[in-house]
Amino acid sequence: MSDRFQQMRAFVQVVDSGSFVAAAEALDSSKAAVSRQVAELEARLGVRLLHRTTRRLSLTADGERFHARCRTLLAELDAAEAELSAHHGKAMGVLRVSVPVSYGLCRLAPLWPRFAALHPQVQLEVTLSDLFADLAHEGLDLAIRISHQPGPHLIARRLGQARMRLCASPAYLARAGTPASPVELPHHRLLGHLVGAARDEWVFRRQEPRAAPLTVRVAPAFRSNNGDTCVAMAVAGEGILYEPDFIVERALQAGTLVPLCADDTHHTLGIDAVYASRRHLAPKVRLLIDFLAAELGGEVLTSMV
Repeated sequence: MSDRFQQMRAFVQVVDSGSFVAAAEALDSSKAAVSRQVAELEARLGVRLLHRTTRRLSLTADGERFHARCRTLLAELDAAEAELSAHHGKAMGVLRVSVPVSYGLCRLAPLWPRFAALHPQVQLEVTLSDLFADLAHEGLDLAIRISHQPGPHLIARRLGQARMRLCASPAYLARAGTPASPVELPHHRLLGHLVGAARDEWVFRRQEPRAAPLTVRVAPAFRSNNGDTCVAMAVAGEGILYEPDFIVERALQAGTLVPLCADDTHHTLGIDAVYASRRHLAPKVRLLIDFLAAELGGEVLTSMV
C-alpha cells in the first residue's frame, strides 16, 4: 500500500510542479525515480495519465479525474497523520499555505526560515497567488488574505491591517497636476487592479466625525493583477495608484512616489490567516498561525461564518 501512495504522491507532484525535474526537487528524489513511479502507476492502472512531449506535460481525461481523487486521498492521509501526531502535541508533515504575492515577498518571506528552524519536521509548501484559493479543493491548510471580508464559512485570525495609500511620482504630478481631493481622480490617468474589490471603486474615509465613506468610480488606463507592477508604472510617471502601504512604502521612502490627498483617511484592509474548520486543527497549522500572529502583531480568533 505504501508503494501505491508513493506513486500517487509522485504523480500529483509532477502535475502540480509541471515537470518531472521540479517534482523530483520537491520530493527530494531523482527525476528517474519519479518517472519510474509514475510509469509504474500507469502500468498498474492500465491507463495513460499524462501526455508527454519534449516541451510540456498535460493530463489525459483519465489523468485529470485521477489527479483530483489522488489529491483528496493524499490530503486525507496527511490529515490523519497530523491528527495522530496531535495526541503527542507534535508539529509534523506537509503544511500547504497560500499567500498574496507582494505581501508574501515583502512581509512573509523573511519569516519562513525562522518557522522552519523552530519546527524542522514541518514541510512548508508556500504558494504565492493574488487569487482567493479554494482551500478544500486545492488541498490547502491555510491561506493569508488581505481584504474587507476573507471569505464566508471560514475561520479567520486577524494578523494585522494594511492601510491603502494614494500616491504618484513627482514627474507625473509636475506634468498632470496634483489632485486636491479624491473626487478629482477620474480626470487623471490611474493605475489599478484587474480583480478584486478595488477594481472599479476606490473607497476613502473622511476625517470628519460620522462622515460617510467617499467612493470614487475609477477606470484605470493600466491594470495588473500585481501591485508591484502598478508601482513600477507609477514610479515611471505613468499615473496615480491606490495600493496597500506594504507595496508602496519603499517607493515613498525613496521619494520616487509621494502621498496624495492627506486630508482624506485612506481605508484599511484586514490581513487574516484563514482556515476551514476549528475541529481537529493540526498542531502544525495552529503553530504557524500563532507564529505569524506573534511576528505580525495578531489579534484573537474570530468566526467569519
